[in-house]
Amino acid sequence: MSRKTRSSLLGLFAIILLPALPWGSSTLLAQSPGSCPTPASLTRGLEGAIAHIRYLADDALEGREAGTQGARCAADYIAGFLRTSGLRGVGPDGSFFQTFEVQMGSTLGGGNTLVLGEEPLEVERDWVPFGFSSSGSVAGALVYGGPGVSVPGDPDDRFAHLDIEGKIVVVEAADPHGSERPTLAGDPHHKASIAAGRGAAAILVLLEEGQALPDPTSENRPSVRIPAVAVSGASAQALRDASQTGGTVDLTVAVQPRMVEVRNVAAVIPGSDPTLESQVVVVGAHYDHLGYGGDGSLAPDAHEIHNGADDNASGTAALMEVARHFAASSEKPARTVLFLAFTGEEKGLWGSGHYVHDPIFPLENTVAMLNMDMVGRLRENTLTVYGTGTAEEFPHFLEEVNQALPEPFVLSSIPDGFGPSDHSSFYGEDVPVLMLFTNTHSDYHRPEDDWDRINVEGLDRVVGFASDLTWRLAGSGSATALAVHFVEGAGDPHAGMAAEEEGTPVSRGYGAYFGTIPDMTPQDFGVRITGVREESPAARAGLQGGDVIVEFAGKEITDLYAYTYALREHQPGDQVVVVVVRNGERLSLTAVLGQR
Repeated sequence: MSRKTRSSLLGLFAIILLPALPWGSSTLLAQSPGSCPTPASLTRGLEGAIAHIRYLADDALEGREAGTQGARCAADYIAGFLRTSGLRGVGPDGSFFQTFEVQMGSTLGGGNTLVLGEEPLEVERDWVPFGFSSSGSVAGALVYGGPGVSVPGDPDDRFAHLDIEGKIVVVEAADPHGSERPTLAGDPHHKASIAAGRGAAAILVLLEEGQALPDPTSENRPSVRIPAVAVSGASAQALRDASQTGGTVDLTVAVQPRMVEVRNVAAVIPGSDPTLESQVVVVGAHYDHLGYGGDGSLAPDAHEIHNGADDNASGTAALMEVARHFAASSEKPARTVLFLAFTGEEKGLWGSGHYVHDPIFPLENTVAMLNMDMVGRLRENTLTVYGTGTAEEFPHFLEEVNQALPEPFVLSSIPDGFGPSDHSSFYGEDVPVLMLFTNTHSDYHRPEDDWDRINVEGLDRVVGFASDLTWRLAGSGSATALAVHFVEGAGDPHAGMAAEEEGTPVSRGYGAYFGTIPDMTPQDFGVRITGVREESPAARAGLQGGDVIVEFAGKEITDLYAYTYALREHQPGDQVVVVVVRNGERLSLTAVLGQR
C-alpha cells in the first residue's frame, strides 16, 4: 500500500511521513537480467496463494523495490505463472510486460569541478552533486544561508530576509530544530527547492560531521532548476568559513538522468460474448515494495530487507489465483478480463498511472477495476472495501455476492473512489473501482512483514470472494454481466485515504487543506490534478480535474514536491491565488485554505 496516497488509515490513526534522505535509499541494481531463485527452491510443499507469497517475499528478491533486480525477478515469476496457467500476454509482440522508463537518480558526467578560491575540491571525495541537481556552471561570491529554511520565532532568523538571488548560497544540512530523525526542515531537496524558488544561482549543502556523501544514483525525487551539491568533512568547514568572509567558488555540475526500465505485468482472458467482448474488467494489484527500507519505512533506522509479504505480495498472489481460476474454468467470461500487476505503487502509483495514460485497452471500454492491496492478514472476519460509492450498483452487488459465500465477511464499506492504492488512478479517469483490504498491522512497512505471518485461510477466502466479484462483473454464459453506472465524486471527502497534499512524499501531518487529487505520475512541469474533493477549497475556487497547477501563492510549482512545500507554508484561513493551465490557457483562481 502506497505511503504517497495515504492521509489516514480508516480514520483510526494517522501515519506521519518523513522525507527520506537520498543516502538512505536502497541501492538500485542493474537492469540486465540476473539470477533469480527458482520457484521450486522456495515453494516446495506449498500451493496456492501462500506459495506465491513465499516466493515474492523471500530475502532473495531484496524487497522488490521498483527498478531493482528483485522486482525484475518478481515480474518474471508472475508472468511465468500467468503464462503456464493459460493466459495470454498483451504486451508488445505478445509479451506479458508493459514496459516504461522512469528516472531513478542521476549519474555523473565528465567535468564536475568545485574550486574554492584557488583550491580544487575532489568530486566523490569532498563533494558530489545531488541526484536532483541540475547541470550548469556558476562562479562568484558565496553567501551563508545558515539552515537554508526559515525558523519562525527565532530572533536570529535571517534566512527569510537574506538576498540570495543570483548568488551561490551555502546552507547547513542539519534540521535547525535539532531533530535527529529525517525531517522536512533537514531535507536537502526542500532546501534546494527553496533556494531555486528565490532565484539562487546554486546551493552548496554542508553535511554534518561523519555524514556520508549521498549517492546520486539512488535519488528518486525530481530535479531542481539549479546546481545542488553536498560537501562533507574538512571541505564543508572550509566552505562555511569562506561563505562568511566573502570567499568565492567556481562550480561546474554535469549530471545525466539515470533512466531505468520498469514493468507492469499484463495478461488477459478474452471475452466470449460478441456484444460484450470489447468491454474490459481490470483486476489489479501492485507487486513492488520498499527494498531495504528508507523512504516509506516505518522502521527508518533499519537498513534491512522489507519483504512486504502482506504489502503487497498478498494482493499479487490473490490476483494470480483469481487468474488461475478463470483460466481453468470451463466457462469463459462474457467481458474481457485484464489482469495487471503494477510496479512502482510505493513510489507514487507509477505503474497504474502509466497504464491509464497509455492503456492497452481503451479506458472508455473499461467498465470496472478491482484492486487488491494488503489482503493477507484477515482478522475478526472483517474485510474493508473501498470504492463502494463509485457505481450505483456496487452496494447491493457486494452484499449479494458476500451473502452467497459459505462464510460471509463482515464488510466495512468506504464509498470513496480515491484511496490508498492503484485504483485511484482508474477512478481519476472515471472508471468505477473497488479495493479489497484486510487492514494494517504492527508489521506494516517494517522488516517483520514476512510470509509466515500471513493468514492463509483468510487469504484463500478473499481470493474466492474476489473471483466471485470478477465473475459477476465480467458475466458468463450462465450469468449476466453486471451493468455498472459510474458515480462521480463518490464518498465522504474526509473518509478515505486521500491521494492529496497530505499524501505526497514529504507529508508532515495535517495542516492547511486544499482538496486536490494530484496525478502522481511525473509531469514535464507543474502538477496535474485528476480531480478535486467536493465542497473543498479547491472546488470552491473553481479548480477542475485535468488542470495543471503551475503557481501557488506566488510560488512557481515545478513538481509535486514544490506543490507540497508551497502548501506547507500556509495555515487554514489563508487566501491564496492559484494559477492553473487549462486547455492551454493560464487561469488565476483565488482560494481560501481550509482545515482538515
